[in-house]
Amino acid sequence: MTDESGIDAPESDVPESDAPTVSCSRCNREWDLYFEFEELYAGNRAVEQFALDHERHTGHFPDDVTPWVVECRHCPDGDRYLEERPARRWAKTHARHTDHTVEFRPPTKQGSTELIHGE
Repeated sequence: MTDESGIDAPESDVPESDAPTVSCSRCNREWDLYFEFEELYAGNRAVEQFALDHERHTGHFPDDVTPWVVECRHCPDGDRYLEERPARRWAKTHARHTDHTVEFRPPTKQGSTELIHGE
């Protein structure tokens, strides 16, 4: 934080926040999510919003964030989600409209997949 003279203010002058911190070992950086938490009013979804933005800009998620993965077995369509509901919705909708089989992988169960078929 900088005062009117352009000199950095002491850390004690910086308002304390309950904003979470996110790190990424691939980027070798750590971020305080004050902006997402306080300015964007993301609240308890600040980490999720930051993780999604980080993935859009870098192609990978920050540390400790593992997405739900949905991939079509017949075409190049697929996506990654941080919550099960939108991931499952995408998989079911794609399978229904294309009659393709979609692979649905939860973030925590390594090697565990579910196949969703068109109806």
